[in-house]
Amino acid sequence: MKPQSSPPKAHSEIEIVRLVWLAIFISVFSFLSYYRHGDVLLYGDAVAHINIARRIFDSKTPGLLQLGTVWLPLPHLLILPFIVSNKMWQSGAGGSIPSMAAYVLSVLGIFRLVRSALSRNGEEQATPVGAWAAAILYAANPNLIYMQGTAMGESLYLAFFIWAVVYFAEFARGNAKALTKCGLCLAAACLTRYDGWFLAALLMVGALIVYSHLCQRRESGVPGFTNPPSRGQIIKFLLIAAAAPILWLAYNAAVYRNPLEFANGPYSAKSIEQKTATVNPAKGNLLAAGSYFLKAAELNVAELSWLGRLWLALALLGSLVAAHSGRGRVALLLWAPTPFYALSVAYGSVPIFVPTWWPLAQYNVRYGLQLLPAFAVFVPMGVSFLVQSATKLPRFEASWRRWMGTATMLGILLLAAASYTAIWRTDPICYREAHINMKGRVALDRQLGEWIKSLPPNSTLLMYLGEHVGALEQAGIPLRRTINESNHRVWKHPVDPEGLWERALLDPASYAEYIVGFEGDPVWTAARDHHLTALVEIHTTGQSPAAIFQGRTLLRAPGSTR
Repeated sequence: MKPQSSPPKAHSEIEIVRLVWLAIFISVFSFLSYYRHGDVLLYGDAVAHINIARRIFDSKTPGLLQLGTVWLPLPHLLILPFIVSNKMWQSGAGGSIPSMAAYVLSVLGIFRLVRSALSRNGEEQATPVGAWAAAILYAANPNLIYMQGTAMGESLYLAFFIWAVVYFAEFARGNAKALTKCGLCLAAACLTRYDGWFLAALLMVGALIVYSHLCQRRESGVPGFTNPPSRGQIIKFLLIAAAAPILWLAYNAAVYRNPLEFANGPYSAKSIEQKTATVNPAKGNLLAAGSYFLKAAELNVAELSWLGRLWLALALLGSLVAAHSGRGRVALLLWAPTPFYALSVAYGSVPIFVPTWWPLAQYNVRYGLQLLPAFAVFVPMGVSFLVQSATKLPRFEASWRRWMGTATMLGILLLAAASYTAIWRTDPICYREAHINMKGRVALDRQLGEWIKSLPPNSTLLMYLGEHVGALEQAGIPLRRTINESNHRVWKHPVDPEGLWERALLDPASYAEYIVGFEGDPVWTAARDHHLTALVEIHTTGQSPAAIFQGRTLLRAPGSTR
């Protein structure tokens, strides 16, 4: 008897497999290209993320308290297993793996969201065109392609953001089980970026509104309607969505004795702004702040100003179509980053600089990527609406209307090709932002790393890691060889008499063989106050001078001639 062949896969399943393999190819190929040129660790924040994860097990005081504050913990926990290997740690490749996986999942999420939004009112035939168009616009974006190859959190957050909206849209259509999945995605988003907290608040309110609407539809006896979720399911969703922010507030309260340590503590954006006197052209002006964010979003999809405005206009048109027709209305949640960043820039000490507006610089332009899902979903809708409107003109014959889908896809591809080709010619703006801001830091880290490598391998270093932990990473120096600002009991403020870090600062030469300081930091100040001898000073353009001071005499093993 011949074995029966397996049933053929559904057409939609084949499409998903093809899309996933396409996304994997783009992700891996682009990562290898940037990795080959040493561009994976251009962002100082990427280096910091990797080393926060590393110090959980590579530290004089290892443990989960090494997660610190300000930055949320999930990205570091996901990076952790991939940087146990010294090679994966030094190269930064381990930090890229979660971002790359998130990129693939987010491409799939965009496809699923659009397919779900368009498959209504008997228009399933248009679904594959719109879903593929949205997925291509999203997956082919040069700035996202670069960011997903780094340890930055943008790609990771976008995946959780998109899938939270996907499951919420399915819940709004009557799938009660999707609500719990939405809650889990929200919790993950809340532990990745603070954008997720704003999104969670929106969806919690939205869930109550949708639940009320579904109950009304049930009571009115709408034919073919599925029962709404139970009250217990709604409460479960609300608890899951609120759990992550509450957990982080509790962690900060328990460890730092301040539940808002991440917002107003010494390492917060507010504190950094005060110390550095950073200019914020939109501070206190909500309209200007929103304009800077939208401009950053335009620069992430188009290099030319008129093309960027075209993207925004088409996306707004598509959003109006979705709001009016009801198809894809839930996807309007993809615009949630706009009010969040407008508020953050105006009142939250989070400046955004764009090269075309004062102060003519590039800083936090990558935040504009948060609107890429909205562009990817609504630009095709806007193009489709224009094509449909054109075919209704009297001069168009009925035969031409058969090519409406082809014309729509062609218009979308032409827009993507024109925009993304121009970006590749000048390099993605996120890449340029990282490259401009890394020059002095990387040069200093490289020189300092070479000097540290020349020190005895069993020596202890007292060092404020701060912005220059990359020097140790490049040199392959284990973090456990250092006494740093994370080696203390942080809940003892302002001074921990039993903390290793505080004791070392009070008497540096008694705790470390070498003291590595940067002008103005606590270690530099302690070394100067104790009149320690500077063995070498390193000066690089745009960076505070660094110095290696002589500490205690290194005890040599018997018979050692070194």
